[in-house]
Amino acid sequence: MKRLLEVLGFVAVLQGVAGLVTEFTDWHWGLVRRAGFLDGYEIYASVALMVLGVALFAVAETRKPSS
Repeated sequence: MKRLLEVLGFVAVLQGVAGLVTEFTDWHWGLVRRAGFLDGYEIYASVALMVLGVALFAVAETRKPSS
């Protein structure tokens, strides 16, 4: 379970960073820009994904390692 939370946290942080990079550069990658319902809220969604990723890392640290 700990490993799964870490992987999900990494993916969330990665997608959050990708969304911010997409907004401030000409690079177009990441899932945030592909979600049509987020039009106009891409920066907020990217920051929320980064916060979610950090929270998942924090929860993973409280878990015991699975065997």
